[in-house]
Amino acid sequence: MRLCFLVEEHYRHDGMPNEVIRQLTAWGHRVDVVRPGGSLLSMTEAVRAGSHDAWVLKTVSGGPGLTLLEAAAAAGLTTVNDARCIRGVRDKALAAAIGRARGLPLPPTYAAARPELLREIPAAEYPLVVKPADGSAGRAVHLVSSPERLAAMLPVLAGEGLLIAQPYVPNSGTDIKVYAVGGELFATERCSPLHPDPAVRERRVPLSAEVAAIAAQVGAVYGLDLYGVDVLLGPEGPVVVDVNDFPSFRQVPDAAARVARAVLDLARAGGSPPPSVPSPRPYAPLPLSVPAHLSAGAVDGA
Repeated sequence: MRLCFLVEEHYRHDGMPNEVIRQLTAWGHRVDVVRPGGSLLSMTEAVRAGSHDAWVLKTVSGGPGLTLLEAAAAAGLTTVNDARCIRGVRDKALAAAIGRARGLPLPPTYAAARPELLREIPAAEYPLVVKPADGSAGRAVHLVSSPERLAAMLPVLAGEGLLIAQPYVPNSGTDIKVYAVGGELFATERCSPLHPDPAVRERRVPLSAEVAAIAAQVGAVYGLDLYGVDVLLGPEGPVVVDVNDFPSFRQVPDAAARVARAVLDLARAGGSPPPSVPSPRPYAPLPLSVPAHLSAGAVDGA
């Protein structure tokens, strides 16, 4: 197969996706790498129909790669993940609206085009987590303790574009990152960006049935095949605080081979259709069953 990987400069030397590219090449597939942030692109030529079996995106949020992926999708080419679905999670304000409407356990979310507008959030909602709507990799995530602290931080928040603010979910200082690849779920525990601790290393952990069901629901809601979900175990149960398309897959066993196989399967199948939109429904806590296509070994941490 012939594949096109869109890789931003930020990931030029990153293990993911470079190890996946090496694996695909070793299996005899042709992989072309396009760096949207460092190349002059001829948009009229870049997405010629039939030039590649699938286009794969590994870029920072807000980077130009998603525009090129959307152009490929508009030309009828297969994209991994579906370009429309990626747009739905890259914009965190949009992702919050979609997720809450579809019953995912997300915190209430405010959005503001200018940081001073966040002053209108009631004091009872503090402390707040404030971050850019197009942020990624924990960039510019702030824990704001009070309205007075928000006022002091306005210069820091200026220039970040659309911002979102969510009430802080009390937690242990670590979060659960669930990776979905090839119909399997893998969980890791890692330090929260709000509570950095160099001594805390990301590690594989068992995945509870409740969190597994939520992670599977995330894929269905947003129409993603390769994705990551950040979950906090709050006092009222698990809460989804972030969703990433094509994450790092750190700590996933044989990650490069698993992702490479998933990319090939999706390319052969022509990608995945965008999700349907059923009537809104509340998230139901346990008992919930994990979909049959998910590996039992992956769910229990084996």
